[in-house]
Amino acid sequence: MFRRDVKNLSDLIMRNLRTQGLETPLLQRRLIAAWPEVAGSVVARYTTQVVIRNQTLYVSLVNAALRADLTMNRMTYVKQLNDIVQAQIITDIRFV
Repeated sequence: MFRRDVKNLSDLIMRNLRTQGLETPLLQRRLIAAWPEVAGSVVARYTTQVVIRNQTLYVSLVNAALRADLTMNRMTYVKQLNDIVQAQIITDIRFV
């Protein structure tokens, strides 16, 4: 008898995406999509734009008081967002 080399399908897909250079953009997109879930529905209503540049998540908010409040808890949001995508995608958040 011969032994089969059985691999998980999700591992094969992620390896293929990694070799084509598409893993990071996919994870970034998942992280941006997770912002309303992590921040909550109230904060999501005041959010106008979410962008990642140089491992920093830029979140545009229309309320200055909310911006100041979220700035104090930004490292908590960084950890929660990275935990959702199960990778170290961002290192900081800037509220603009």
